[in-house]
Amino acid sequence: MTDLLTPIQAALALPHAPLPQPQAGALPSTFAVTDLAAASIGAAGQAVAQLIEQQTGRLPSVSVDRRLASLWFSSSIRPVGWQVPPLWDPVAGDYASADGWIRLHTNAPHHRAAAERVLGPAADRAAMASKVATWKAAELEQAVVDAGGCAAQMRSWQAWQQHPQGLAVNAEALIQREVFEPGIDTPWLGSAARPLAGIKVLDLTRVLAGPVASRFLAGLGADVLRIDSPTWNEPGVVPEMTLGKRCARLDLKRHDDRQVFEALLKDADILFHGYRADALEQLGYTLGERQHLAPGLIDVSLNAYGWSGPWRNRRGFDSLVQMSSGIAEAGMAWKQTDKPLPLPVQALDHATGYLMAASAIRALAERLDSGRGGSARLSLARTAKLLVEAGPVAQQAALREEDINDQGLVVEQTAWGQAHRLLAPLSISGTPLQWDLPAVELGSHRPQW
Repeated sequence: MTDLLTPIQAALALPHAPLPQPQAGALPSTFAVTDLAAASIGAAGQAVAQLIEQQTGRLPSVSVDRRLASLWFSSSIRPVGWQVPPLWDPVAGDYASADGWIRLHTNAPHHRAAAERVLGPAADRAAMASKVATWKAAELEQAVVDAGGCAAQMRSWQAWQQHPQGLAVNAEALIQREVFEPGIDTPWLGSAARPLAGIKVLDLTRVLAGPVASRFLAGLGADVLRIDSPTWNEPGVVPEMTLGKRCARLDLKRHDDRQVFEALLKDADILFHGYRADALEQLGYTLGERQHLAPGLIDVSLNAYGWSGPWRNRRGFDSLVQMSSGIAEAGMAWKQTDKPLPLPVQALDHATGYLMAASAIRALAERLDSGRGGSARLSLARTAKLLVEAGPVAQQAALREEDINDQGLVVEQTAWGQAHRLLAPLSISGTPLQWDLPAVELGSHRPQW
């Protein structure tokens, strides 16, 4: 196995200890995707165990099921009699340009509109392909970004190492952690069985990475309130990602909604956000202002391309970072195919999500110990460096096919119909991962604790 756990433990100041994870095959990739899944989920579990030991004097044992971890990195929900909407917009994907490959990310209507402002309307992939073919990849990438859209030219890892943004993000820490003064005195309201009971988590994140983090905390008893703008929707991932959460809508450009948000923030213990690096600042909510509104706040944020360099405010998603950072190009060479080959799952998103969750739990342990709040900043591109630098892996046996025994017995009454969830990939002795609320539509609840 590739040891990805040790650098993650170092980044989180966790004890260097191996975690039991019996071999079970691996997802097909030139990269250690299954090892990344097991390591990131395992580190989150280890952070929980350390918190429980701090509060009770008993250190629970932690183990990871590598196969279930791999499956959760794809999806955890198994609908009964209905289907999750498709994840991808019809024209999203990889296209051959005049001098290489480029990926267009058009899942959000405004991102598709931006691409079509540059390229012209396209009803389907064939129509879009003929338009892209006349452009040079770097010029099209920049034009789509300038129009407010999302695109990424395929680069090699070597090219990314020399790119100004690659140089910047690769010099950053995997997790940028900071502790704040002054302190506040907050008691632990949890138990070994529900260690995050009484913890309020305000979740401003979307799509995958941040929602993975808040879903994990909800499974440990946290009260998670997700806030979306009035117009945002992501139907392909909502049934997967709203498990255990209440979901409300606010417009942070409206005075009344800002007042509601500030009242929510004052009572929050943990804030997750994943807007572009400067977005909350532009709304008047700087890091200092957030700490002022909520002394002792644990402030955990992510972005796509890192927190320094020319692209720190660039829109991005897992699939785009895979193109930019050399992952898709390495997959293409590994498979000896003629088009980009991404990872078999959105592993950068999921891994970064579990690292965010672990960061929040580590900061909570610090706050319970010293009263001081803290922050952590992560990025998909920095997680990509962790995976790429672990190097290519030898061909491993495939994971055993999923079967009915992989699903829990509980029937989840979601907003769309009944469903099952896969069994949890993580075992913490005495601390079951379990969710009190089923998946719901965005905006199903009032914005209140």
